[in-house]
Amino acid sequence: MIQRPRGTRDFSPDEMYRRRQVESIMRQACKTFGYGEIGTPTFESLKLFTEKSGEGIVKQLYNFKDKGGRDIALRPELTAPVMRFYVNELQSFPKPLKLFYFGNCFRYEEPQKGRFREFYQFGVECIGGKGEAEVIALAVKILEKVGLKNFELRVGHLGILRNILGNVPPSVMTIIDKKNFDELKEKINEEKYKKLMKAVYLKEEIFEDEKSKGKELDDLKKVFEKLKLFGINKYNIDLSIARGLDYYSGVVFEVDCPDLGSESQICGGGAYNLSELFGGEKINSAGFAIGFDRVMLGLENEKRVFGKDKLGVYVIPVGEEAKNKCFEVVSILRENNISSDVDMMGRSIAKNMKYANSINAKKVIILGEDELKEDRVTIRDMETGKQEKIPVKNLIKYLETGKIK
Repeated sequence: MIQRPRGTRDFSPDEMYRRRQVESIMRQACKTFGYGEIGTPTFESLKLFTEKSGEGIVKQLYNFKDKGGRDIALRPELTAPVMRFYVNELQSFPKPLKLFYFGNCFRYEEPQKGRFREFYQFGVECIGGKGEAEVIALAVKILEKVGLKNFELRVGHLGILRNILGNVPPSVMTIIDKKNFDELKEKINEEKYKKLMKAVYLKEEIFEDEKSKGKELDDLKKVFEKLKLFGINKYNIDLSIARGLDYYSGVVFEVDCPDLGSESQICGGGAYNLSELFGGEKINSAGFAIGFDRVMLGLENEKRVFGKDKLGVYVIPVGEEAKNKCFEVVSILRENNISSDVDMMGRSIAKNMKYANSINAKKVIILGEDELKEDRVTIRDMETGKQEKIPVKNLIKYLETGKIK
């Protein structure tokens, strides 16, 4: 028996129904903020990702040479493809350009709960303008609208960190981002370490600290003021958010779901400039990516109740003569966009009723000799048990209104 590749998953119809519900809510939230959906290829030039994240990322990628000898990689994330698309084709569009996307991504990592080799990412990019506050507000509103209760928003500013640290290698930023402060002591001098710890632990008091004043702190303060106008009052200042990537330039944020344990981060983003790196004009941008699979795990942990995908009508023939008529009835239903199915196993009425119940059919239509003679069907409501005969010509009207005429 051939097994699915390690780090991938199969999704049942019930699982896909839940995922599509959440996906749909996320899409609608973006549209209410004025964002339009885009799509990019599943594979891109390997250089797109090494330019953005460095050669070290290659060991995490599914990369290969295609038949033309080109270095190709399955996308490990979606920000770089979106910015490549922007530089290639969208630079002349009016600004700000507000885009959202959803797609599968691939990373060759050790699979564990909340971490897969094929995973799904939902995200937005606001290209042009000062969109940090709105982007953060949108991330929070999306998580609220899908029904997630227990999550925490943390906001910081890379400019404040860099003012304290000066020029340090990316590895130092990664150590800070992982909050390995003991290890950090060995990487930077004592004076910088003390300043950094003060900034990290001052929290709200940093706005009152005279020695901390500066443009970056003013920017951060303005973002918090705007967040309140957007109705976002619950957040924590976290100046240890480093993101570990050079292209992030200002306000950064992360959202955690504590219920998920070690893989608790479900969203991350901030202000950045990637356009220049890919050959475009310099332009301020802001965005975020939501780990869709982790959001689903968070909702599952909170026992979020989803409705079930119900079949509209299940049609049961009684006897050989009724079978052809049943196919005709099912065709009428489908032409009128009513989800429907018909018995193709030759089951008894009792077994068909049991099957209809197992697939969550809303109604059952029974068609036997008596119904054929009268050109009627017997229709049964599976929730109430109510049953009545109606003319076939009135079937659609009945299903739409609950009345024969």
